[in-house]
Amino acid sequence: MTQRTKGAPTVHVVDDDPDIRTSIALLMKSVRLAARTWAGADDFLASWRPEEPGCLVLDVRMPGMSGLELQALLKERGSGIPIVFLSGHGDIPMALRAVKNGALDFLEKPFRDQALIDAVHAALAEDAARRRNRAEREKVLALVASLSPREAEVAGLVADGLSSPEIAKKLRLSPRTVEMHRARAMRRLGVENVAELTGVILAARALSGPVAPARPRRAARPESRG
Repeated sequence: MTQRTKGAPTVHVVDDDPDIRTSIALLMKSVRLAARTWAGADDFLASWRPEEPGCLVLDVRMPGMSGLELQALLKERGSGIPIVFLSGHGDIPMALRAVKNGALDFLEKPFRDQALIDAVHAALAEDAARRRNRAEREKVLALVASLSPREAEVAGLVADGLSSPEIAKKLRLSPRTVEMHRARAMRRLGVENVAELTGVILAARALSGPVAPARPRRAARPESRG
């Protein structure tokens, strides 16, 4: 196994042929990429850490769990690790199935070194992009989760296009109170105007459903206007 630099992506090579594993690891080393090799899917699953960046170079046919079965299992677990499949059998239906299920590439053995290098670089770039997107999504959700229930309620109605007077009437608040909650929500979300506030709320909705929809209130008495 090639030693890894902390934080650097790792190319995981899963193939039952030791010569293939060794040659791919050396090829990755020649382009300054860290690689770890595994003789089978079970060995890989026992040691792989999903939070670490990288990609998977995976043989289709292996004793025990096949490459396609490992792909299906990773997908079931919600893993987004990009996969480059290798096959020595030229099985076109199998290749189509792998790509349909999310594989980035499918190379037939014997493959050209540059073809594998290019496929791996593309897979690592895809992994980095997915992680950036995931981090942005988590940031948006965390920001919206930091809102108080009333701030989230007001922000959600602002995103629906309602004016402060309309929100005040709907929630039985004063317009001044609505504007106070809106201003607090904007500060918490780090936005400077209603358009940016709407963008954050709509993004959060797309990721997790509606943000704090207005709830019916049993009391009709308006809050203090002071």
